[in-house]
Amino acid sequence: MRFLPPFLRTLCRSPLAVLALAGALSVSGAGAISSVQLQTAIDQTAAYRNGEALTLSSPPRIVKGRTLLPLREVAAALGQPVIGDNIQLQLGRLSVDPRKPLASLDGVAQSPDSAVVLGGVVYVSAKLLSDALNANLSFSDDGRTLTLTALPPGGNPLAPQARFSTDKQTYAPGERVIYTEYAFDPDGADLVSRKWSGRQEVFFNPGTYTVSLVVGNARGLTSTPYSRTITVTGQPIDSPLSYALKYADPGDTFADAQVLLYPALNGQTVQTPGPSLLFSDSPEAVTQSGILYQDSLSGQARLLAYHTNTLPGPARLYVVARNLESRPVEVRTTRQGETAPTRIEGLLGQVTLLEYFASSGSQSVTVQPGESVAIYASPTLSSGSGVNMMQDVTASGRVELTFAMLEASLPPSAQVLQQIPFLQPDGRHQRGTFPNAVRVIRANLSQLPARLVIGDGLVDPALAGMDVLTNQPQQLIGNYGLLYDIEVQGVGGTAVALSPRGGLYRGAMNIEDGPIMQVLKLPKNGATSTPDQPTLLWRPASNHIAIDFVPASGSNLPISLVFYRSGVRGDVGGVVNIKRYTP
Repeated sequence: MRFLPPFLRTLCRSPLAVLALAGALSVSGAGAISSVQLQTAIDQTAAYRNGEALTLSSPPRIVKGRTLLPLREVAAALGQPVIGDNIQLQLGRLSVDPRKPLASLDGVAQSPDSAVVLGGVVYVSAKLLSDALNANLSFSDDGRTLTLTALPPGGNPLAPQARFSTDKQTYAPGERVIYTEYAFDPDGADLVSRKWSGRQEVFFNPGTYTVSLVVGNARGLTSTPYSRTITVTGQPIDSPLSYALKYADPGDTFADAQVLLYPALNGQTVQTPGPSLLFSDSPEAVTQSGILYQDSLSGQARLLAYHTNTLPGPARLYVVARNLESRPVEVRTTRQGETAPTRIEGLLGQVTLLEYFASSGSQSVTVQPGESVAIYASPTLSSGSGVNMMQDVTASGRVELTFAMLEASLPPSAQVLQQIPFLQPDGRHQRGTFPNAVRVIRANLSQLPARLVIGDGLVDPALAGMDVLTNQPQQLIGNYGLLYDIEVQGVGGTAVALSPRGGLYRGAMNIEDGPIMQVLKLPKNGATSTPDQPTLLWRPASNHIAIDFVPASGSNLPISLVFYRSGVRGDVGGVVNIKRYTP
């Protein structure tokens, strides 16, 4: 008892009061409470509600021999609603006019001293408040400590009931909190809304936190708030960074202020032959029907186009193959991704890559000698909307490939292509043919953390090529359309993240981890643009991963692939401080 505040020690001198207090203290936030019991003392802000400490902004007072309680604050502590405004307040059977102030109980006027305003706060007689709520009121022997016990409101029987629990009540800083929700509707109606307040997956600072849930049903009714209190204390389990490396989902971003200071991983670039890239992005904004780019080839090629229709009316983008051989030529599409039509520039590259990596199977067309066939046709583009396409093709003979934007009424026939002009580059964007559009990088992890830098122009140079229409050499700034074939050894027990270094980035990549192959959306929502806000890619399950990465059109290089120790595996492969359960 020596740990109780003075007014509660006074209260506990009575054997009956000790029993009442013990009953109140035995009730926790873990379940429904029959009664709400508030214990407080005159001129003290410290109070207890069902044994849990709380602080009153306005303490109880004695005025002209009456014990007065702050109306709104005590009602809130008891879970009782106060209805009204500064003209009329209603609490149970009690009505108060704060302007005069005057109180009435069941319409019967009460003594003028039953309600007062002190410092802008409405106070009412403790006895009157007890009567209004049909509550029990008792005082200590000296009259300075009081206990008010009231039943909570019954509520609307048709309203849904919010309920949830946590896996424990006390957590260490950085420890994951697991929430289990079991809200319900009395009649089984669908719960259509959930509003949490104070909910966090993890708390890093010591303290006491209140988490509340309100649910709504299909009838438009909402529950009363259901709350639990979480205490955070003791030695930290995780920092924000180590927690993210354990628990963040692929595509989530997290903070790491040191990311640019990590040593660079010395990846080895292996020279291997690859397909040529035909890249069409200039003029990016197309103002008239015309040919955007053209070149001839045989064998494998990757086609990439990024354009906006700024013609007065609808238009379509085409890639047309013309057979230059004296025999039929098969043009087979082995992989393709497309975004069109859209006015949201940031979507163009990411959606195309997601579709490109997810594409499977192939389709082909046979082109007769001298014949022209469209191997790509965009949806109709309204004026101001854009298109991004990437397509891997294989030609069994030499074909001429033409990128053209045509107003919607024009077909991509050989006759039309002969009549429209070649459009000049816009001077800001690029086009051209770039040989060997696959860059093979192999690396071994020897220290952690470490960074593999991509597209900085120094460690990883721009792809070199030629604009065959102007005969001008090109350096492909951004390496758009270049496929990075990356394999890294020694990745067991690591977490891999992407750190943007050139500005906004929104893209996708393909991860192969043992038998698992997964296309990743980067980031999960929106775009990432801050170097010290990496996006988690993967936690390898094996000791070797393969990554297929193509810089997304409309996004910016360089980027870094950052390898961290994840904290998931121990030295002997055991799980350390991991809470994986998700209800």
